[in-house]
Amino acid sequence: MAKNIKSTSLDEFYREAAKFTGREIQTLLPRGINKEIGHFNVFDIAETIQQVKQKQVMPYNRRAYYKISFIKGKNRAEYADKVINVEKNALLFATPKVPYHWIPLDEKQGGSFCVFTDEFLIKNKSGVVLDELPIFQVGGYPVFEITDEEAEEIAYIFKKIQKEIASDYAYKYDLIRNYVLELIHYGQKLQPATILQAHQNAATRIISLFIELLERQFPIDSTHQRLMFRTAKEYAERLAIHVNHLNKVLKEHTGRTTTDIISSRIAQEAKILLKQTDWNISEIAYSLGFEEVAHFSNFFKKQTSLAPLTFRS
Repeated sequence: MAKNIKSTSLDEFYREAAKFTGREIQTLLPRGINKEIGHFNVFDIAETIQQVKQKQVMPYNRRAYYKISFIKGKNRAEYADKVINVEKNALLFATPKVPYHWIPLDEKQGGSFCVFTDEFLIKNKSGVVLDELPIFQVGGYPVFEITDEEAEEIAYIFKKIQKEIASDYAYKYDLIRNYVLELIHYGQKLQPATILQAHQNAATRIISLFIELLERQFPIDSTHQRLMFRTAKEYAERLAIHVNHLNKVLKEHTGRTTTDIISSRIAQEAKILLKQTDWNISEIAYSLGFEEVAHFSNFFKKQTSLAPLTFRS
């Protein structure tokens, strides 16, 4: 989708979809999903693109969902320092831990995609741990160009998923898990698509995806939510580049270090939490990734010249 389109939560997407289609929200939700651990749904790409154009929102929040897409059309996938061009058909696997941009290059877009939480494929139901599967490993670029024959096979799997999700079969989600695993294993057997080194725009993409990865963690809206990444090294690992390269690119193009940018954003969120919530300092410190209140207080004072309680008062 286009870079300037914002993302939304899946709940918000269903509310918007209900307005757009004139249907009740419950008719859009997969039947029986409330009985399940986690969430799963499947979408038609052409229909989703039409809704995105109308509402300018993405149909899910990448912070929370894994995604498998069968895409028909000319497209480009942009990772931090890699570009993958797709001329006709592609199978894409996305994890919330790795940011990317997907750029449609023509109007003829089709196919299907499904989104799901890690709880949906929890080990005691699926027999796998998602983040241990090669297809979802950090550092990979799981976009695969596929032939017309392979595209027919993938389309058939998605057709079975769509048929099953609309059925009244009591064990349909167990069956759907098997179809999702079939897609995963299909992808893991494919050879990687041609990866192009696009040096001219690499710095711009690295900065864009770094900022996207940083902003994915905000806002902090619950005391149970906690910042996942706080160091330059952690961000570099998620972007599959060396930390020195990330530091060099950001310093050259923004004049600021990676640590400075991260710290500034954490301080900004700390100010919001101090002013707009009644959480105690310990809860705020924990949510922002600090093990000790004293460490948070020292950090905040260094960033603002004020102690947290002084700023709040």
